Parts: sequence; structure tokens; C-alpha cells
Amino acid sequence: MSGQQHWAEQRERGSLRLMQLTAWLARRLGRRWLSPLIHVIVAYFFVFGRRARRSAWQYQQHLHRFSGQTPAPSQWRVFRQFMAFADALLDKLDAWNGRLRLADIDIVDPAGLRGQLRGARGQLLVGAHLGNLEVCRALAELGEQVTMNVLVHTRHAEQFNRLLGEAGASHLRLIQVSELDPAIMLQLSQRLERGEWLAIAGDRVPLHGARTCTVDFLGQPAAFPQGPWLLAGLLGCPVNLLFCLKREGRYQITLEPFAEQLQWRRAEREQVIRQWAARYAERLGHYCGHAPLQWFNFYPFWKSDDDATP
Repeated sequence: MSGQQHWAEQRERGSLRLMQLTAWLARRLGRRWLSPLIHVIVAYFFVFGRRARRSAWQYQQHLHRFSGQTPAPSQWRVFRQFMAFADALLDKLDAWNGRLRLADIDIVDPAGLRGQLRGARGQLLVGAHLGNLEVCRALAELGEQVTMNVLVHTRHAEQFNRLLGEAGASHLRLIQVSELDPAIMLQLSQRLERGEWLAIAGDRVPLHGARTCTVDFLGQPAAFPQGPWLLAGLLGCPVNLLFCLKREGRYQITLEPFAEQLQWRRAEREQVIRQWAARYAERLGHYCGHAPLQWFNFYPFWKSDDDATP
């Protein structure tokens, strides 16, 4: 790959070792003693991560212009976004280590989707890097005891699964889905038929063989992955949205029906997928407005943007 290194390639090298180290420290030190270290590390990346700072600034600028309600970006607000990420890391550790209780979470579920978690056939949850998706473990482990398969692009899914197992997670599993090949599709279909659920982020473009479509996000064109919508159409399962935001010190999980079934004719596939990706981007922007400092995509999401230089 020429040009700038892809975000996934940058994170791939260090993510596993960092996760192993933080999991080890969390078990031995606890959140109280680990918190200063995590905040110092994230502050270091704020100081020396020019590209990440610029990306956060661009996001805040677009959200400010689009919503007309969130404050304009500043170095202080960008720093606060980094610190919100540090807090989210600590909350992830609490989730991994079983310190997060269902009573600590507010669940907003007007359509009663939570009651379907124990259904005969599973469904698809599409989330985002907004807030803290790790908290969905509370639904899998502490709530209905349903198996949740989190689809990821990392090559280290099996190692991550071992770490989750060491932390006591028996109903949460990571599955690598670099490509939607027949073997993966068969495995996922079988898991759905067993009543297991699938979860995937809809706002990250994978490293290899990425199929994307350009849609409006916060008033600007941005590339979103086709993967979640291709997956839903091929598996013929209902699609729901999952957002988990921290508000007033408590996590709030919102479950929202999105599509009963995605269908298309061969010639219409690209158009239909783009329509669903656009609807997803609209909902993501809506929830970004509720928690403007909790979207943790610290890389250039709008590739052509050069008008929001801090």
C-alpha cells in the first residue's frame, strides 16, 4: 500500500501487546492506580500525535457546522476528547474484568429488542466507535446470557479471545472477518441459527479488500464500509443499531431497530447498500450530537478535508 499508512495497519502492531499489558496491570493494580498512568499515556499521544489532533479537530468542526449546537473546536476541546478516550479505556478494562454490573447501565429499548436476545434465531447489531461498545458485554454476560460474536478486522482475534477468557468472558467472542468469503458466511449463518447474535462497527473501513461507498456524514462526503450491509443482506437477518454513550457518569445503551431485512436485485445492490449506509451515517451523526466528545476515530475520516486546520 502506497501513501499514508492505513489506520488498521498502524494499530495492528501494538494493539495486542498493549491490550495484554493493560489487562495485566488492571488485574494487579485496579482502576484507582491505573487511571493516572492511562491518562498520562493518552496525554502523551495528544502532545505528539499531530495527525490524531488534526483528525479530532476536523470532526469537531464538522459537527459544530452541521448541528449548529455543539461548540466550535478548540485545543481544549480536542484535549477533552482525548481524555474522554482515556476514561473509555478504563471502562473497557472494567468490562473485561467483570467489574461492570448490569445495574450500572441504563438501557433504552423502546422497541423491546432486548427481549429478542433469547430468540430462536440471532440478529445483527451495528454499532460505532462512539462511546464504548465493550459495554455490550453487559448484555451478553450479565443480562440474557446470549452469545455475542463481535466481528473485527484484527489478525489477532484468537489472542484477544484468550485474554477475554482469562477475564471470565464466556459469552463474548471476537471473529476476524477480513473478507466475507463462503467459509465465514457459513460460520456466521450457523451461529445465527443457534440463536447467537452478531455485532459489527459500521464506521471503520477494513485494511484489505475494502468495499466502501461515499455518503453524507455531518454535512461532508465520507467513505463508509459496505460490509455490515452486505453481511445483513446475504444472511437475511434483521439489523439493529447499538449505541453506548456515557452520560452523567453512567453508560446508556440504546437499542434501535434499523431494518427487518435488506434485499436487492443484482443491478440495484450498490444503490441499496449506499442508501442503508447513508441512513446509518445519519443516525451516527444524530448520536454524535448527544455525546460530541465520545467519537473515538482519531484518523482522517474525511480524506479530502483541508479546510479545518487547527
